[in-house]
Amino acid sequence: MSRSLLLAAGRVIDPSTNTDEVRDVLVEDGRIAAVARGIAGPDGVPRVSAEGLVVAPGLIDVHVHLREPGAEHKETIRTGAQAAAAGGFTTIWAMPNTDPPLDDPAAVGFVREEARRWARKGQGGARVSPVGAASPGLAGERMTEIGGLVEAGAVAVTDDGHPIRDSALMRRLLEYTQSFGIPVLQHAEDMALSAGGVMNEGAVATALGLRGIPNASESTVVARDIYLAELTGGHVHIQHVSTREAVELIRLARERGTRVSGEATPHHIALTEEAVRGYRTEAKMNPPLRSETDRLAVRQGLIDGVLACVATDHAPHHYEEKEREFDDAPFGIVGLETALAVCIDELVTPGDLTLSGLIERMSTAPARTMGIDGGTLRPGSPADIVVFDPESRWTVDAASFRSRSRNTPFGGWDVKGRVRRTIVAGEIRYDSGDWERS
Repeated sequence: MSRSLLLAAGRVIDPSTNTDEVRDVLVEDGRIAAVARGIAGPDGVPRVSAEGLVVAPGLIDVHVHLREPGAEHKETIRTGAQAAAAGGFTTIWAMPNTDPPLDDPAAVGFVREEARRWARKGQGGARVSPVGAASPGLAGERMTEIGGLVEAGAVAVTDDGHPIRDSALMRRLLEYTQSFGIPVLQHAEDMALSAGGVMNEGAVATALGLRGIPNASESTVVARDIYLAELTGGHVHIQHVSTREAVELIRLARERGTRVSGEATPHHIALTEEAVRGYRTEAKMNPPLRSETDRLAVRQGLIDGVLACVATDHAPHHYEEKEREFDDAPFGIVGLETALAVCIDELVTPGDLTLSGLIERMSTAPARTMGIDGGTLRPGSPADIVVFDPESRWTVDAASFRSRSRNTPFGGWDVKGRVRRTIVAGEIRYDSGDWERS
């Protein structure tokens, strides 16, 4: 497959170089060769018109569940990576709460090599970087052999889905991971406070007769981990921030210079607990959809840069599992194929972020925050590129997803922003097939 091409006359938006203007992008041997006006291009290099489209660094998602090994009926490494590419993502981080979990080098290596195998067969999607388990079996009792996990390809550690409850263990993790330059990702939840809750604690939960999860379940763990990050100098990253209290804690800690970062999901930006009415299991997630006050706080935290990036927390489930009674249905939604459009509608269309600002939070910032080689179109960098039409409207139809699962609360939404092509290391990994070429 060719790893060279010329994208001509697109609106190049690259926050890493403060670029937002019509230019050509030349890709040679899988890397960015030049970004300029009027590039002729070497003989034989395919030329593709990007007129009227945005050409930007490929999107990066540091929070994705691929379910393989152990739950391939929900998602596989291949289908998840392809869904990511369809959503404009060129790099995704795969969480370790599989069955068995990614708690040893062999398991970590399997995820990385499986993604590469499908790419060699011409069926690849986004790059897949495995995240290792912080503790064996995700049990939270002791550290995994982090050095071995990193050597096998792990880019971070977490017990995602299982909060790291033990303060001493979290301290050791924050100390030890500094030797490898990787972050500790935390699902911030005090399980004693959650106590079997299934949605946000408040008036809606009371009206529905459902057990609620209070804001304090998240914020108390965030506060503890901030103090431990200050004690150790380690980097803690708070996943799927959902409460106003957590946003404020992160804001104050960052002002003090603490190495804490956070992410916001498109669903916590766009939806509130009201989406659960009717016992809609497609709106059941953890942390739960919160109040309007929390939604606005998370949204503002992302706009202000307190929360570094957007992450989908893509969590596929089979429809039969989501068809259960609300209490028994699993937490989680899919989000890779709707994230860009939902964020354009929620943040760019109202004027709260420019397109460049959104790409910063979906590409450049996660790369910078997590030390990922990407998020830029600088010459010499990997040719990881998304080409999208920011004005094209479409209706979310879960039946058309490339993901193996369909559990989305956005079904039927009319959204704006359609991915046309996704390029990974110069290779076309997704092509919508319905835009002009020259």
